[in-house]
Amino acid sequence: MNLDGGMGGMNPTPPSPAMPSSGIGGMMGHDSLTHMTFFWGERAEILFSGWPGHRSHHIYFLALFLIAATAAACECLSMTTRLQASPDSAAAGVRAASGIALAFVHSLKMGLLYLVMLAVMSFNGGVLIAAVVGHAIGFLIAGSGAFRRVSVGGPAAENRHSGRPGTVDKV
Repeated sequence: MNLDGGMGGMNPTPPSPAMPSSGIGGMMGHDSLTHMTFFWGERAEILFSGWPGHRSHHIYFLALFLIAATAAACECLSMTTRLQASPDSAAAGVRAASGIALAFVHSLKMGLLYLVMLAVMSFNGGVLIAAVVGHAIGFLIAGSGAFRRVSVGGPAAENRHSGRPGTVDKV
């Protein structure tokens, strides 16, 4: 045994001529943009080979917008499935149809979530930020109740000109 840890007289196998030697992430002689750590920059491949790639920064920002919109849609779909469950008093057929519709919406939501996850796996910092911001916006719109319509004054406000103190007339 040599001091460098190798066996004396045994040489390593030379690389096969069929395998390209374009480095880590290179396949079939293509110059890939695959990163294994987070990086910043417009030159990224998100979901599809070559997209947005080396195109202009406008396409990169479009990709970020699409990722944020997809993440926001996932949050909205998540709230929809929570709110649309049919009551136990509904007929069996209505509950079955509601269950099938909710299963379809859940499947759509999960598919979109996996796409967002795969986009984040491009290891681009901008993509990660876009996904998080999209989820936050979706939660703000659908889950936080910030945009929920609240009737001011309760049932008494239904009378348009009630004239009672403590009620607000609707406009």
